[in-house]
Amino acid sequence: MNTREEQMKAFGRLLDVLDELRVKCPWDRKQTNESLRPNTIEEVYELCDALIQQNDHEICKELGDVLLHICFYAKIGSEKEAFDIADVCNRLCEKLIFRHPHVFPPSNGEKSEVTTSAQVSDQWEQLKQKEKDGNKTVLSGVPAALPSLIKAYRIQDKARHVGFDWEERSQVWEKVKEEISEFEAEVEHMDADKAEAEFGDVMFSLINAARLYHINPDNALERTNRKFINRFNYLESKTLKKGRQLTDMTLAEMDAIWEEAKTKEK
Repeated sequence: MNTREEQMKAFGRLLDVLDELRVKCPWDRKQTNESLRPNTIEEVYELCDALIQQNDHEICKELGDVLLHICFYAKIGSEKEAFDIADVCNRLCEKLIFRHPHVFPPSNGEKSEVTTSAQVSDQWEQLKQKEKDGNKTVLSGVPAALPSLIKAYRIQDKARHVGFDWEERSQVWEKVKEEISEFEAEVEHMDADKAEAEFGDVMFSLINAARLYHINPDNALERTNRKFINRFNYLESKTLKKGRQLTDMTLAEMDAIWEEAKTKEK
């Protein structure tokens, strides 16, 4: 692995390359925060995909793409004389030091005595609200643009940090059952708007259950997505090898191949 000196040299090289591109490349020169934003979102999702696949080669490559965007935004900030990459790094360091008093004792010498990961997480949320430019309310730190499933998890987790949670996690199942019953009732009434609202409540309660049992619902759903894709691809491939189309298959025939795909996974 590279030494710290080599790592810093590589980071400096990246900044030098970006400086030159910003001057000499027509595409790089015209980019703005607004034009880069969609690409940034795409790059982060590509990194997430590499992380799920646990592909170190792809993770390294995609991290580079995300890092480029971080440096690009900092470059634009420096051109506006608003901030530069040093300001970004320094503010991050200051935040990390402030939110880890159990590692970096504050100037008054009162070192925090948290010892578990859960205690660190609770302390982190409490300290965020004490910061000068931190969150003013418990839920204000949840980005509005987060995907709904992840947003629900973060909302619930932040509420937990201030004690708004079930006394016993098993109590959540009664809420799940209640929400499912209310959804079923609206489906029977054929009220699409109310059914949608109740289905949202069902999902929110299931995400709550996942959180309480230490399951990341986004990871769990993505795992099922990939499992379905693999099985469906097997079904489609096996059908085409027989010279048939899925649209010509009966449901019973498709189910038989589906079960075969499940067996092969084991």
